Amino acid sequence: MGVGRLSEPAAERAKPRRRDETRRPDGSPWRCDVGAGVRAWTGEPPPDPVADGPDADTESVARTILLDALTGQARSRQELRDRLAKKDVPDELAERLLDRFTEVGLVDDEAFARSWVESRQRSRGLARRALGQELRRKGVDDETARTALDELDPAQEEQAAHDLVRKKLRSMRGVDHVTATRRLAGLLARKGYPAGLAFAVVREELGAADDPT
Repeated sequence: MGVGRLSEPAAERAKPRRRDETRRPDGSPWRCDVGAGVRAWTGEPPPDPVADGPDADTESVARTILLDALTGQARSRQELRDRLAKKDVPDELAERLLDRFTEVGLVDDEAFARSWVESRQRSRGLARRALGQELRRKGVDDETARTALDELDPAQEEQAAHDLVRKKLRSMRGVDHVTATRRLAGLLARKGYPAGLAFAVVREELGAADDPT
């Protein structure tokens, strides 16, 4: 006697069941709780509103503010401190949380400064002086900023100046040399390039534009 074909429900039951990746081991659904993930990573116990009292809510809110601010991009410690202050988070609590986030690597001014310098130099063509001003506005201390800026390659910085001038020259056809020099040197000055380098680059690029051969 042949084995009959399983009915559809029976066939479904006979299939090996795969673990549902969207659920916890106990069967409850994951809630995408980033805060819980950070607590697990740092070894902190989950909050207990009854045991911790009303301060637990304040700390939970402050932690959420930090996590939201760090989603998608790094920020300096001062930026995060300012954000907590705007939400009236007590200074003592803010510093304690920032210290904890620093311990686990979620807040790192040195890494932030290096990343900021590399990104802004590449995308905006900014030179050392302008990058230093931006880092100061971000609250990065002078020593940390100086370390990040010292990693800039002078040759790469000069090449960025040439690229900026060449791009601008495309929209300056017919402009006389005196006016072009003033505008291009001003452009590089706003980007943080020293005057000597700026004028040297402008002269070179204007000469190349006059003699395309």
